[in-house]
Parts: sequence; structure tokens; C-alpha cells
Amino acid sequence: MIKEKVNTGLTFEDFRTEVLNDYRIAIISRECSLLGRKEVLTGKAKFGIFGDGKEVPQLAMAKSFKNGDFRSGYYRDQTFMMAIGELTVQQFFAGLYAHTDINQEPMSAGRQMGGHFATHSLNEDGSWKNLTEQKNSSSDISPTAGQMPRLLGLAQASKIYRNVPGIENASNFSINGNEIAWGTIGNASTSEGLFFETINAAGVLQVPMVMSVWDDEYGISVHAKHQTTKENISEILKGYQREEGTNGFEILKVKGWDYVDLIATYEKAAEIAREKHIPVLIHVDQLTQPQGHSSSGSHERYKNAARLAWEKDFDCIRQMKLWMIAINIATPEEIEAIDLEAKKEVFEGKKAAWNAFIEPIVEEQNELVAILERVAVSSNRKEEILRNVSNLKGIKSPLKKEILVIARKTLRLVINEEDKLELSRWITNYISKTQEKFSSNLYSNSDLNVFSVKEVLPVYSENNKEDIDGRMILRDNFDAIFSKYPEALIFGEDAGNIGDVNQGLEGMQEKYGELRVADVGIREASILGQGIGMALRGLRPIAEIQYLDYLLYAIQIMSDDLATLQYRTVGKQKAPLIIRTRGHRLEGIWHSGSPMGMIINAIRGIHVLVPRNMTQAAGFYNSLLECDEPALVIECLNGYRLKEKMPLNYGEFKTPIGVIETLKTGNDITLVSYGSTLRLVEQAAKELLEVGIDCEVIDIQSLLPLDVNQDIIKSVAKTNRLLVIDEDLPGGASAYILQQILEQQDAYKYLDSKPQTLTAKEHRPAYGTDGDYFSKPSAEDIFEKVYAMMNEANPSKYPSLY
Repeated sequence: MIKEKVNTGLTFEDFRTEVLNDYRIAIISRECSLLGRKEVLTGKAKFGIFGDGKEVPQLAMAKSFKNGDFRSGYYRDQTFMMAIGELTVQQFFAGLYAHTDINQEPMSAGRQMGGHFATHSLNEDGSWKNLTEQKNSSSDISPTAGQMPRLLGLAQASKIYRNVPGIENASNFSINGNEIAWGTIGNASTSEGLFFETINAAGVLQVPMVMSVWDDEYGISVHAKHQTTKENISEILKGYQREEGTNGFEILKVKGWDYVDLIATYEKAAEIAREKHIPVLIHVDQLTQPQGHSSSGSHERYKNAARLAWEKDFDCIRQMKLWMIAINIATPEEIEAIDLEAKKEVFEGKKAAWNAFIEPIVEEQNELVAILERVAVSSNRKEEILRNVSNLKGIKSPLKKEILVIARKTLRLVINEEDKLELSRWITNYISKTQEKFSSNLYSNSDLNVFSVKEVLPVYSENNKEDIDGRMILRDNFDAIFSKYPEALIFGEDAGNIGDVNQGLEGMQEKYGELRVADVGIREASILGQGIGMALRGLRPIAEIQYLDYLLYAIQIMSDDLATLQYRTVGKQKAPLIIRTRGHRLEGIWHSGSPMGMIINAIRGIHVLVPRNMTQAAGFYNSLLECDEPALVIECLNGYRLKEKMPLNYGEFKTPIGVIETLKTGNDITLVSYGSTLRLVEQAAKELLEVGIDCEVIDIQSLLPLDVNQDIIKSVAKTNRLLVIDEDLPGGASAYILQQILEQQDAYKYLDSKPQTLTAKEHRPAYGTDGDYFSKPSAEDIFEKVYAMMNEANPSKYPSLY
């Protein structure tokens, strides 16, 4: 393990010891890669992607990586994780085998393939550890360049902690903003837009970020000439090089096999970023990939003989060996002894990991064998059951799936027999205890989850008869939030100077400063990344996406990173980011979308809240700031100028999450909707009363979660009819709402008519008032849909309109 330097005056013997220890880590990492590939090819592991060829530069990076720093990296950083003491050989192989025990496989308990690393930021109860006392790695994801946006936020957190006073418990997350966010990426992935978006944003923001590009000239089989202009990422980024009086990057280039120069380069980069908060890009070139991209193919298919020979000569570990011998750090015999010891250590670690993984499963296998043999004794299907027993015994390295498949198929054989009870109970218990290992922690299990917040109603003055614009309620509530929570900040396009496009943040930047209420560029994905990274470091960011339609630019980051974070770390990391946007009912294709079905299906793991007015929205913000979970809040775009009563208790009233509100009681039909459409539903309900139809109107308020108290079924049990109204496309959010009501609440039992939905048309809304009217549900559409349902039930009382 690389220790932080406290004395730069090393003796030669100290230097020699440190170099030999570095070499030992590198060779252990290489042996893990080599043996790991064999484990995949022999079938013990499913897939392998390894860090061979990148060992020496990762050692150099680890030397400059201090407590409190964060990594946001690439799935080849195993040597780095070993060097900072956060990955053992046994843990490496536990990840390869997908061990579901977090104590054996602390990166993700088998939920991610090997090569995806993380450290634990949280205690068992979900509270924060002191992150300044440990080396930190944010949890990796596979999507190429997907680690970049989060990296920006991790770096920006240091800037906030250095410059914003009064943040409670700041010392648990930062020591005067001296922490660096270290990013790593493969050269081919620098072609992704997320890379360039983040690089540009970091240059503008001037945050302490050190970005390493591991350059081995290929992206799987595709050479750099097809990936990068001039085949050189640092060359084409020269325009970002900082100059006197400008912002930008410090750009450094170093050969990936030069141990001494790598250490010097990383020390220089760390000094610049840590002290001056200037981002640094390190282009590490002339790297190799000895085993090719992954265990799914061979690089001999696409590299010519000359390239393969060069890679053999300039393998970073080979070059380190030659250097050590040349300057008398070690003799060839001493190096060979280290190599042999490393092979032994890796083999023993692999063996221990395999035994820890397979032995509990073998116990389950034997347990089932005994049960099946007992069931077979008195069964009419004895021979078939014993055949299953024989098949089960014949599996040398069983998977849980293989055990359970045989158990469930055997249960079918004894479906009419009395002795099936022991087997059926075993299967039920086995599924229950095993499913949890694969499905837990999508949402927070801590005492600060969204269900911990109790409703607090807005308080109104009896004497105040004048209503105010909804945007003023948001503004004054944000004022209360920023005063109450020094760690809260908001940023987005036009969010700062002009107070957002709808004036919901009017005057906030002037009052709280440009760091806490900030304008940013048009770059939605990295806006989300800023929020994720800062939330990972204990801040309470609100990332603003100007319009709901623009959320699509960021949906990949929300889906692959934020939504899966608690799940893929089994509750060991959290990022309670609030995403603020506005949508629905504006006119025109690009500003009026309501792609709710897409959103709710892409971001399970993030709560989706759809307030009908600004008081409800403000209450959601107040609730979320007491929680430790991420959420998306969609304000009604046409509601900012509508009048609402002025609350007295800004910052204190709380809208409950997952709880519906009944806006009008009725007996004939239940109408379920949310957001801006509710105003049309309420209007139609009034008009339907004139023809004798009494509607119950329900505001679901949140899509994820939806009606946790299962109150909608109570309404359907009374009215016996159900219509879901939504401005998403047919089969979008309305289909989800209907599924929840019919399947989760079993409301079908109470229906006298077919449950129906009323949605927007399949196309995007056309421009103008007429475009809105003929594209999305209108009050007349709702009236006539309800009337038609009642006509079907009682045509004599409600004769057909048409």
C-alpha cells in the first residue's frame, strides 16, 4: 500500500524499498489479470475485463492520491485500487466470481462485473463516514465516459468547501477544499461527447481535477486514427492549455512505461490541482494491453506483428524491471523471487476467493439433495425425482440458479402429493433470502428515506386576502432553504443572474453568491454530473434542467449512474441530488414534451415528483432536503404566473412523498391525474356535474413512488369506474399508473366498467394554442371521455353525445 509522504528526504534504502513494493503491487496486479482470464475461459467466471498494461502509471497516480481525494474512473484501475489499499487479491477474484457477500466483495457484492470499483462512504445505518480520513472511489459504471460528469461534481465540491463558509460537518467531507478528484479514461472513450462536455466545464469552473487518459492506441479493435483527430488527444486539446490571464487546463504528457517520469508528472499535477484549483489533464501514452480488450476476444486478430512485438518490448512492467536492474535497485534474481512470490500470493488469493464463494452454495446443493431424496421415498414420481437428484449431485461447481431450477421443476412432479410441503417451503425460503441479495437497496433503507418525512401543511394568514404568483412562492421558499441549509446550492442554465427563466430564483444569486446560485453553460449531462459528484461529498445540490424536454440530454447519466448508485454499492454510497425542471403544456414540439413513461422507466431508483402547483413543489423541496435520496421535481411550466395563497411558514411546510390528494370527492367515477392536466380535469369535473355525473378527482402528486398508502383503490371501490388522464403518449405514464392501480392495488375487483386512459396524441405537440388543443387532452376531451364511459354503463340516463 502506498502511504502518504511525510518526509521527502528518502535514503536510497528507503527509496529501494518503496520501488520494490511498487513493483510487487504491479506484478500482483498483472498476475491477477492473467489468472483472471483463465478463470473466465475455464467457466468459473462469466466475463473479465482487466487492467494489464496500465499498472505503472496507476502506481504513480496512487502516490499522489491522499486521504479525502476521490476517484471517478475507468474499469481498468485495479492496480491503483490495490496501491491505495482498497482492493486485495481475494476481493479481486470475489468480484470476478460475482460473490453476493458485501464483506467478501466490497465493491458491489457481485452486482457489477469485475473491474468496477468503489469504497464505502456510509456506515451501516446509512450515515456518512468521515471521508477525509480515507481514500475514496466513487462507484464505477460501464458506459464509456459515463464517469466524466460525476468527476466534475466531485472536483467542484472542493471549490465549494473552500469558498462557502458555515457548512455544518464540513470537516467530515473536506479539509479546506484541498481534495483532488482524479479521473481516468481510456483513449478511445475520449471520443464521447461526455468527455468533451466535462473537460470544457472543468476549464470554465477551474476545479481541482486531474484527468488521466490511458492511451494504448486502440478502442477494442479500432485504432486511434479512426477515433481521434491527429491520433492524439493532448494535441487536439491544446486550446485548453491555460495561459497568463486565462482559465483552462494544465496539459501534461508522459510515457506510460517511464516509472520515474510518471511519478514526477503526477506529483506536479497534484500540486497544481490541490493548491491552485486548476484542472490538469495527463495524457499517458505508449501503453499496452497485453491480453487485449477483454476475455471475449484476442487482440492478435487486429494488431499486426510489429505492434505486438513493440507491446512486448514496451510493456510497462518489463520496462520497470529493466530500469530497476540498470540502476541497481534489484538484481534479476531478486526480481524473479518477487515474481514467484506474487504468483503464489495470487494463486492463494484466488483459491480463497473461490472457496468462500462456492462452499456456501455447495452446502445449499447438499441441503436440497437431502430434501429431494426424502420426498422421493413416498412419491409416485420417484424415478424422475431421483434423476433430478443425480443431475444435481453431478454439478461440480453449482450456481444458485441451477439449484433452484431443479428444485422448482421437482415441485411440479409432486404437485398433488402430501410430502411436497417440505420442498415448497424450502423453495419459498430460498427465493426469499436469495432474491434480497440481487434486489435490495434500489432506494434508501436508512432512517432518512423519503417516507421518514411527515407532512407539514402550509400556514396561511387569515387577514391576507391577496394571492400571489406561484413563482414568488418558489422564490421565497428557496430563500428560506438557502438560509437554513448552507450546504444547499442550485445551478443551471439562466438560474443565476436573472433568477431562472421563470423568476423562481429572483434575487437569490445577489443574496447568496455566485457559487451557491450559479449560471452554467448549455450542457445538461454535466449539470447532472455536477450534482451527483457534489452530493457524493455531502453537499445538497439542486441541479436545474431548464425544460423537461432537455432532460433527455441527461437521461443516460441519471439512469446509469444516479439511479443505480445505492443499488450497485448495496447502500454503501449515496447522492441525494435534487433535480429541478419544468414541463407540460407549453406550446411547440421542443418545449412541451411530457415523456414521463420514458423517464419513469429509465430512472427507477430516483423519485419522480409531479406537483400541480408551486406550493406543492416548494413543499417537495423542503421534504427532500430532510431525506437522503435523489429525486426529480417537475414544476408546471404554465403555473408560475397563476395565483396561489401565500404561506407563512416558508422552508417548513412539507409535501408528503408517495401520498395522493383527493381534490374533489364524488361517487360516479374516479379521475386520476397529475401536474398541469389536473386543472383541466377539475374544470371538466365541474362541467360534468351539470349533467349529473359526480367525479372524484385524485392528484397522485408523485409517480415514483405512487400511492404508497393505496388510497386510490378506496375511491375505485366507491365509484366502480376509473379513468387515468395524462399528457404523455399512449402507453406512457398512464399505462404505468393503470398497472399500479390494477395490479398492485387489485382495483380490478371493484370495476363495473373497463378502466381507461386518456392521453396525448402519439406525435409531439404542434406549435400554438391550436397545436396544444389538438395534441394534448383538453377539458372537452375529458368531459366527453367520462360521459362516454357513463353512456356505456347507463345509455338511457346518459344518451350518446354523437
